[in-house]
Amino acid sequence: MRHARRRVVRRVTRLAAVGGLLLGATMVTRAVASEPAAPDAAPRAVPYAAAEQSSGPGAGLVSRLGTSRTAGSWIGSDGRTVVAVTDEEAAGEVRRAGAEPKMVRHSMRDLESATRTLRSAPRVPGTAWVMDYRSNEVVVRGDRTVSAGDWSELTRVADGIGDFVRMERTGGTFTTRLNGARPILSTAGRCSAGFNVTDGRRDFILTAGHCGPDGSVWFADDRAGKQIGTTVGGSFPGDDYSLIEYDGGRAGEGAGVVAIGDGKGVRITGVGDPAVGQRVFRSGSTTGLRDGEVTALDATVNYPEGTVSGLIETDVCAEPGDSGGPMFSEGIALGVTSGGSGDCTAGGTTYFQPVTKALAQLGVRLLVSPRAGDGAASPAPTAPQGAAAPGTASPGSSAPAAGVPDASTLLSRLADPRNAGPGLLVVGGSLVALVATRWLRAEQDRKAYRRRYSATWG
Repeated sequence: MRHARRRVVRRVTRLAAVGGLLLGATMVTRAVASEPAAPDAAPRAVPYAAAEQSSGPGAGLVSRLGTSRTAGSWIGSDGRTVVAVTDEEAAGEVRRAGAEPKMVRHSMRDLESATRTLRSAPRVPGTAWVMDYRSNEVVVRGDRTVSAGDWSELTRVADGIGDFVRMERTGGTFTTRLNGARPILSTAGRCSAGFNVTDGRRDFILTAGHCGPDGSVWFADDRAGKQIGTTVGGSFPGDDYSLIEYDGGRAGEGAGVVAIGDGKGVRITGVGDPAVGQRVFRSGSTTGLRDGEVTALDATVNYPEGTVSGLIETDVCAEPGDSGGPMFSEGIALGVTSGGSGDCTAGGTTYFQPVTKALAQLGVRLLVSPRAGDGAASPAPTAPQGAAAPGTASPGSSAPAAGVPDASTLLSRLADPRNAGPGLLVVGGSLVALVATRWLRAEQDRKAYRRRYSATWG
């Protein structure tokens, strides 16, 4: 009777195992068949020429009217585009375009001439200058490292240009923010990952140029346990951008999302240039997500390591380790963190390398989030001229940040019937059951043979 029960149990186990194999194979087949096509799931690559947002309608007006009749544009607190003009005829054209004119004394040509004169003067580390469109001035700033003698020499140069050059002393020190935006580490220090880009064959991280020279090897942790890639090109000083080529050649899942901390991210859907007065956001591995306003364009900063021009000036704070992190608004990639002064306790000034120039110079395209049915970034409330008022701007639509999943994420993925994992587990368990029943049967046969052999030979 006992042997009969064992035979029944073995047969039931074998039948269950065979059924498990069939069920597991069916689950794997269905999971594979339901996988989305790779082109739909992959992030799109967009060059600057295909930017979904420019620096606003003011840029077009300034370009059409010319540098002798205008002196820049910005976004007012109500979201309305303001254009600085030097004559009434230009003011009329601005009004007909639906923007607001502001009469000023000095044209863009005057402001640019002043910055060229400053650039030709002896270089003084710890200084910076910008064209302030709203005040119609060129503002020269000196940090606490600039000596009284150097400041006096620079002041004499400014006085020779004219009364529209304003001299300002600032607290803190103008430094690159070396030491998001995922943290990336090398022997040169710690920076933050900016945006993912591609040349069509390989994927890269776009980050700050001062983070490390060509050949710098980057890791995801301070124990050098997970290598990310190697710096393969860039420009610093002069500009401040570089490319880190991924070790595997591909950015992987979530390439069109920038991390903002706590496992959260923002979808990047396009690339463009900011406007003065625009609300912007930046993410860094040290201070996380911060926001502020663009205060000037085409800024020049004399870092201790060298001079960088063409930067975006903001009142967003940053600290060491935030270098290279992304700046964006409404899901539009705008810049990567270069440097500045101050910190996120007292506040400060931060400068960004424009993404558009880096893409053009490096010959790469930005990787953005897919649009097909993904709930991509929807447009923010806009003013009549199409520029979002600073108070209404947002970082962009949210998405999980790519990276190493936590335990709960792994368990949920294993339990998801749309994945092949559950089916493979069933197949594996069934094979183990079949092998186990076969082994038990062989063991029982050997024991029975031994008993019979022992009884025969006494």
